[in-house]
Amino acid sequence: MPESHRYQLQNDDANRLIRELVDVAAVPAQTRGLVQQLLTSVLKLHEDGAPVGDLKITNAALKELRYGFKVFAPYRGVRKVTVFGSARTSPADPASEAARQFGRRMVEAGWMVVTGAGAGIMGAAQEGAGGERSFGLNIRLPFEQEANPWIASDPKLITFKYFFTRKLFLVKEAHAFALFPGGFGTMDETFEAVTLLQTGKSQIVPIVLVEPGPRPFWRTWDAWLRSTQVERGFIAPEDLGFYRIVDSVEEADSVEEAVADIEGFYRVFHSSRIVADNLVFRLERPLTERDLAEIQHRFDDILKGPLDQVAGPAPQELPEFVDLPRLVIPFTRSSYSRLRQLIDFINARPG
Repeated sequence: MPESHRYQLQNDDANRLIRELVDVAAVPAQTRGLVQQLLTSVLKLHEDGAPVGDLKITNAALKELRYGFKVFAPYRGVRKVTVFGSARTSPADPASEAARQFGRRMVEAGWMVVTGAGAGIMGAAQEGAGGERSFGLNIRLPFEQEANPWIASDPKLITFKYFFTRKLFLVKEAHAFALFPGGFGTMDETFEAVTLLQTGKSQIVPIVLVEPGPRPFWRTWDAWLRSTQVERGFIAPEDLGFYRIVDSVEEADSVEEAVADIEGFYRVFHSSRIVADNLVFRLERPLTERDLAEIQHRFDDILKGPLDQVAGPAPQELPEFVDLPRLVIPFTRSSYSRLRQLIDFINARPG
């Protein structure tokens, strides 16, 4: 029985009216079940006797999600990098200059930039990118957080009430993360990004940690992870491979290294999707038989069967990027850090 039929209200008349409403709204067949369930969930809150406070949270969150989806929708085909860093960094700080250069360079490379819309690092990256090629995801706070002037009047500025809805878009829309020094918020965002990759709850994307000056920040953070988290067995040594620290002597070199690391991640690897029981990589070009044999040997610990390569979309896959070859991976979902290593191996193939 379809999920939309099992998931329904206790009131049969209300279920019938929901189905009629979906018909009247001319919801297409491919999304009909989901829309029906959304409407049912809203009315289930009423059936459950949800208090006014819970209804207010659900109402505000759903509105924020809907509006965020709408704002990002025209730019689905453009890769975006989310930039995190302190709102308290002064404009003259080397970190701000590096963020400005980074925003500018990513736009020159064809990307768009997403920030939290605040001052400091966020404002500097926004200034470098320009409002036309960036998004600002602001948060309403009692102090310190006003939209920076480079995004304040742009329609791609979204102001959120809740951190959790804001964070969803900061992560969901990111094809890469660039992190500059910052405080509690930056630390929270760094650990969240790495945790989502480690647990397979997010697509694997490049994470670059930019050291913009002579004083170590991310190197100190990395040393703490190695001496406590890894040493005590809380994380695996391979988990440190989810991020790269760029800290060249010259500030401009750090920025170029960060840009090169992000673009290099998409040199051969394009994107991935779960299709049936397999993980499917879309590739910019096909791999050789020798490459496939090497992957099968090197990554046998995370494979539950033989690899396959097909010229276009795999069976049951949506018809997206139909000209790109696919690598069909029988992934065990046991180690996403090893999967990141597999992507690095693919990107290192000559050609």
